Amino acid sequence: MAMVSGGWADADRGLFSISVAAELAGLHPQTLRIYEREGLLDPARSAGGTRRYSNRDLDRLQEICTLTADGLNIAGIRRVLALLEETRRLQQELAALRALAARSANAGPAAPDGNGDAG
Repeated sequence: MAMVSGGWADADRGLFSISVAAELAGLHPQTLRIYEREGLLDPARSAGGTRRYSNRDLDRLQEICTLTADGLNIAGIRRVLALLEETRRLQQELAALRALAARSANAGPAAPDGNGDAG
């Protein structure tokens, strides 16, 4: 059985040229360049300077296409994407705090005298 390179699993690894990314997203390559110029996308670059789009970039393009279809302009898309990123960050922070609280609750109360005796 053939093994697929681990690079496919890395969502941030730039794998696709602009023409392939545009075709996968159903857009013209110039549209991707505009989105990059406007700060909506930031593809990786090869050593020679060629844009390399990752799976995460393609996911972001899908979000952009959905927002465009909903009638948002580039400024609106930029704001929505910023809010989505902030929401994701806050959700991760909340999950970490909940995990910390659960660990603290499972550890039980600390001994008041510091040597492990309760009294």
